[in-house]
Amino acid sequence: MYKTRGFLDKNYIFAIIGVSTNPDKWEWKIYEKLKSEGFNVYPINPKHKKINNDICYVNLSSLSKKPDVVITVVPPNITEKTVRECKDIGIHKVWMQPGSESEKAINFCKDNNIKTVINSCFVVDNLNKNFKD
Repeated sequence: MYKTRGFLDKNYIFAIIGVSTNPDKWEWKIYEKLKSEGFNVYPINPKHKKINNDICYVNLSSLSKKPDVVITVVPPNITEKTVRECKDIGIHKVWMQPGSESEKAINFCKDNNIKTVINSCFVVDNLNKNFKD
């Protein structure tokens, strides 16, 4: 596990895996928080075509630009698929929201030089930061 240092750069492209259209859900709150702070962020969820009028993408491979950081807000089995996709397309930073992580996903990241943040909620733990390292 890595600390959040090196993950919160305004020049980075972010992808949120599992973004919902429900404003009461954490995945929506994370997406909106990043957008409101001026980050370049893409929503990923094959169930939705749009999130707040933004195009919602099916998977990481469907993006026109490779994200620097992927945030998973999905069940652990989807995170396990996501980290394999990250390796395949060369993404080296994954933030696993509490509940989305698994030992299998964490070990895969360790074995494949993918830096991870675990046990840290993006919104709760970073709400009062100014998003600078």
